[in-house]
Amino acid sequence: MGPGAHGSTSMASKQTALSTYLDRLAPPVGLLLLILSIAIGAGTGLAAVLFIKLIYAIQHLGYEALPNLLPWLGNFVYLIVPVIGGLLVGPLILFAQEAKGHGVPEVMQALIIRGGRIRARVAAAKIVASALCIGTGGSAGREGPIVQVGSALGSSIGQVLRLSDDRIRNLVGCGAAAGIAATFNAPIAGVVFAIEVLMGNLQVRSFGNVVIAAVSSSIVSRFFLGARPAFSIPVHSLVSPVSLIFYLILGLLSALVGIMFIRMLNRAELIFDNWDFPQLYKPAIGAALLGVTGMIFMYLPGSSGIFMPYMYGSGFHFIEQVLLENVPFWILFLLIFLKPLATSFTLGSGNSGGVFAPSLFIGAMLGGCFGIILERFFPEISGGAGAYALVGMAALFGATARAPLTAMLIVFEMSNDYLMILPLMVAGITATYFAQWLHPESIYTLKLAKRGIRFFEGRDMDIMQGVRVEEVMRTRLTTIHKDKSVSELMALFQETNLLGFPVVAEGNRLWGIITLQDVHRAQSREGFNPREMKVADLAIEGPISVFPDEPIFVAIQKMSPRDLARLPVVSRDGSMRLVGSISRSDILRAYDVGIVRKQRGQLEEQEITLRSSTETGFIEIAVTEDNACCGDQVKDLPLPEHITLVSIKRGPKLIIPRGGHNIEAGDILTLFGQLDEMDQLKDSCQ
Repeated sequence: MGPGAHGSTSMASKQTALSTYLDRLAPPVGLLLLILSIAIGAGTGLAAVLFIKLIYAIQHLGYEALPNLLPWLGNFVYLIVPVIGGLLVGPLILFAQEAKGHGVPEVMQALIIRGGRIRARVAAAKIVASALCIGTGGSAGREGPIVQVGSALGSSIGQVLRLSDDRIRNLVGCGAAAGIAATFNAPIAGVVFAIEVLMGNLQVRSFGNVVIAAVSSSIVSRFFLGARPAFSIPVHSLVSPVSLIFYLILGLLSALVGIMFIRMLNRAELIFDNWDFPQLYKPAIGAALLGVTGMIFMYLPGSSGIFMPYMYGSGFHFIEQVLLENVPFWILFLLIFLKPLATSFTLGSGNSGGVFAPSLFIGAMLGGCFGIILERFFPEISGGAGAYALVGMAALFGATARAPLTAMLIVFEMSNDYLMILPLMVAGITATYFAQWLHPESIYTLKLAKRGIRFFEGRDMDIMQGVRVEEVMRTRLTTIHKDKSVSELMALFQETNLLGFPVVAEGNRLWGIITLQDVHRAQSREGFNPREMKVADLAIEGPISVFPDEPIFVAIQKMSPRDLARLPVVSRDGSMRLVGSISRSDILRAYDVGIVRKQRGQLEEQEITLRSSTETGFIEIAVTEDNACCGDQVKDLPLPEHITLVSIKRGPKLIIPRGGHNIEAGDILTLFGQLDEMDQLKDSCQ
């Protein structure tokens, strides 16, 4: 793509040099991942410290320095400052589209679809965009950005060192856990969040790295920000066992309010995404709507004298006042609806920030309201309103994120109140499962579901539904007839070194299945005679099977409850004729097939969309040795969203690009896309 700056070293060269050095050094894999986990945790902790201080600095400029400098602005400062923030965020979102919104869904998508690969520019764009958004009053949390920043850091290190997809995913999980640990001073909750929300199939060997990253991040953040909990509040206790009924009711209410929040945010995203308006200015429009809401709120009685409207920013300082029972009922009740609205304006329009803190905020408002009502009617057994506000935080986050363990632990660590474990468990679990029943998608997975991506135990099941059993099943099978002797069966085990066989009857009809374990159990019985006993005497008759035209998802559903290693595949014509078998390794291959197929479909859809536009065209770019992409794979090219690599001309050969193809010096790349983005790309490559 043209010569770069003189004396510059390409990213590909750096990657090659580092990976070559590691290959030469040959450190133990466990030691390497340990060192990288510490580095990722420390780096994420430093990023969190920078991020938090940047937010405070922007807040000071916008809501203290500016009103003092221009006192005549009055309450209009609550409109002007958010709009300025939105105008500054717009270009950053165009620079890195992944920085848009609350960030965690993008990390989940990268883990499942792209092997954990996240562009390095996302970290820089996210931290600046989110600081501008939250610092100028945007209703969003700071945990989502830091999770994405930490994940991008882990992913980038893994990519530079050319690690495998599994290890890159592990480092992404380390970064996510470190982000939560640093932001909330909650290392345990950080670990559980990474496992519960992002890495459902986390292996034991990965767990230690995630813990180490969270601990190192927490140490760094505590060094710079202090070790005090997020909230300094009195310790609460369960006044009466009867009050558990009240907490159960609070869980049900939290589920309903949580679903309201999810749907409001989703509706706002749909409206702004479908609005034919330049994306550059959409965050400012959302900020203007937030500003109008904030101005109206500031004119209400009892709201004067505060730093900025209560629904602005992450709201942690105000949450502490709620937990201390210093806020009147009507404000709490109003904020149950105003905070979701404000967050929907902010994030729905494309601003950058998290949904963790808003969920905790809404839960505290709901719990505080509920507690005040109970104090009035059941003063002897209800307990204080602050206790219900505390439990409401965990319950509502559990309802929105479907992560009850994370919710409970983060409230523990933020408050140091470990006496409320029973109310937290009752309300958190109730809210999570009731919300799951009413609204299957969480606030994180709903955004991905709109893109056609649905998850089951860490896998995209839409992808798995698109692949049939017959596409990956094995047709060359070793079988044994049910009338054969057990001695023949034992000889077959020794000959093949297999652990089990389908048992067939006449016409290759599936009759049953037998394993080496079945033979071992029979050997312990009295009177065991392998020459006289038949295979049918030991085999399990009528095993679970699948049809060749069924999706892989059906096979997974049949295998998982019984922990089966493989399933026989039979014809659908009713004859039970054995046509193949499918194992766990075949299912993994099916997932890869599904990913490739889905990516091709998305590419074709994108090309059709682009070709229908009158503002599209082609360009050709020559690759030189000095170019940053020389040596990279196609899948790692940092192409803008609306630009597609059409072909690679290498001498006389014309190559249709695939993700694993390498870019070499002398290649001529043909790209197709929107003309404005093409011009920017071409200018940057000269």
